[in-house]
Amino acid sequence: MIPVVALVGRPNVGKSTLFNRLTRSREALVDDQPGVTRDRLYGEVVHQDQHFLLIDTGGLSDDGDVLSAAVREQVFQAMSEADAVVFLLDAREGVSGADRDIAEDLRRDETPVLVAVNKAEGLDRDITASEFFELSMGPPQVVSAKTGQGVSHLLDAIVGIVPDTESEEATSNANRIAIVGRPNVGKSTLVNCLAGEPRMIVADLPGTTRDSVAVPVERDGETLLLLDTAGVRRKSRVRETLEKFSVVKTLQALASAEAAVLVLDAREGVSDQDATIAGLIIETGRSIVIAINKWDGLERRDKNAFRRELSRKLDFLPEHQSVFISAKHGSGIAELTKAIRGVRASAMAEMGTSILNRALARAVEHHKPPMVNNRTIKPKYAHQGGRNPPTVVLHGNTLHKLPPSYLRYLGKSLARTFKLKGTRIRFELRNAENPYDKGKASRRGRG
Repeated sequence: MIPVVALVGRPNVGKSTLFNRLTRSREALVDDQPGVTRDRLYGEVVHQDQHFLLIDTGGLSDDGDVLSAAVREQVFQAMSEADAVVFLLDAREGVSGADRDIAEDLRRDETPVLVAVNKAEGLDRDITASEFFELSMGPPQVVSAKTGQGVSHLLDAIVGIVPDTESEEATSNANRIAIVGRPNVGKSTLVNCLAGEPRMIVADLPGTTRDSVAVPVERDGETLLLLDTAGVRRKSRVRETLEKFSVVKTLQALASAEAAVLVLDAREGVSDQDATIAGLIIETGRSIVIAINKWDGLERRDKNAFRRELSRKLDFLPEHQSVFISAKHGSGIAELTKAIRGVRASAMAEMGTSILNRALARAVEHHKPPMVNNRTIKPKYAHQGGRNPPTVVLHGNTLHKLPPSYLRYLGKSLARTFKLKGTRIRFELRNAENPYDKGKASRRGRG
């Protein structure tokens, strides 16, 4: 299972900025006002072929108010879930009394701890580190989350202490399908239906499944490993420690899967939480199939209303397939199995370089990139950089200025070319010259 690393520290030491730096995202809110992050935020980090989940937490303080107590509860919950902790401090403020209190709490736990000293831009590395040795928690990692200084060394240190994912389970996600959704939508019933026998405990009480459970299933001559996960509730309704823990397990299941089946309850409609989980699946790079359960017995009017709601609330998803099923009675299961095979194929699709570049040229010609400083940002060429999710390495000049909306357009256009279903293409932007242009330039120079 993918390891979990928690970021902890006082308010305003730069945890969210470091989270964004490590996950290469802008998911965490960043502000100079202490206490911006009040809940846990999860993101995936890849370094040296090692994957781990990173948890951004709220700042620990001793204000004594209700909000501070709630944040503190969330932080300690994150620490209990983590395989390692990064204790972040402020280089410019030095070691405070609050830092010493946090260090004391961390020492009581057996979880490995890395001390990271942030906001060190422009400071001498050795001199900055020396003050923080007093915590007796190992050599401090001196970093600047703002500029990226020292972040690579910090990642090396994290990879050195988290559990190794070089195992059969972690290195191969082939045929692994995560079954996710809100509590009590019928996930375990669906697993039992696909397996043809009662492998999972099924009850009407939400929260019956507390952990991710792997169930091997034979379908059409191949073995699928179904990862039945605990239901993901709204954060405001997540009270019990075990239910909070289940969110991490769901994320771990997604990270180790090849595709995900999002199960919805047709009789309850499409909730905001359903949309949130769908977004989570896509953001983790997993291909998605929507399984609408409990479809049997609905009136035509209700079915039509559900379809409209489904289209409206999940319109942000890439082109995908929705399958209407009854896990209890087995209807629609053959179609669902076919859809799963389709999105698995999309997740592992090979995109030939020549076809990819022709498709890129057509897309750029049809809808040109925006102008920046009176210059058009034009992607020059591309090649495939990975699978699951399909990753395209895009080369050109100042590509970092391409707006996300244009990258989404390119992704949709390329997905249509390669007939990808339920899968969003990821882009790696390389501001580099086309190697073929160098030869042309040298030939022009010789002339």
